[in-house]
Amino acid sequence: MDPSIRGKFLFVQALTLVRVPLIVLVLAICVSFDHPIPAKWFAAAFGAMLLSVLTDFLDGYFARGLKVMSQLGSHADPLTDKVFYLTAFPTLIYLAARIGQHTHARVLVVLAVLFLLRDQWVSFLRSIGALHSISGKANWSGKARTIISFPVICVVFYFLEAPARWPLRPPISVVYALEAASVLINLISIAVYTIRYWPALAKEMEGPEPGAPGRSPE
Repeated sequence: MDPSIRGKFLFVQALTLVRVPLIVLVLAICVSFDHPIPAKWFAAAFGAMLLSVLTDFLDGYFARGLKVMSQLGSHADPLTDKVFYLTAFPTLIYLAARIGQHTHARVLVVLAVLFLLRDQWVSFLRSIGALHSISGKANWSGKARTIISFPVICVVFYFLEAPARWPLRPPISVVYALEAASVLINLISIAVYTIRYWPALAKEMEGPEPGAPGRSPE
């Protein structure tokens, strides 16, 4: 690979992979301090979360602009998104519970489970679709889910832990409305992907064709 192209490729991959240490830093700060988190440490955690979200939009932009789109990037991006969700949601649940927002913590638990179920369901559908040569490329609902959910997570984090003197703290009604939007886009994404892969799933549900290799014993 040409050194200049390799440099661009590595830059884009770094943008994707840096989401992991950034969101882990957020977790580390949140569990290292009791409520309220000191202002300077909250600023560091919130900045890391914002940067983590920003990289999700920038890596694809630069990959297309620099013409270094790759199979590695197409697999690494959803993986780092999952790491973000798997780290962010338990952190938010913990923060809500420790300040006594137990109802809010329950809402976040439901939202976290819905995110995980959606991801597992879509991964399952893609594996079935691959058997029938259906592209596993993300569609608009997956992109809309990211556009909505990443900023919502940042808003919820700010609402739960921002220092009292900081401005622009949203009311709980707005936070719940944003979380409801995240629930809705996840349900829409589940429906869109199910419809897309339904022909392949229906074909597999008909059972194996005579003489086709069977499932190996577990």
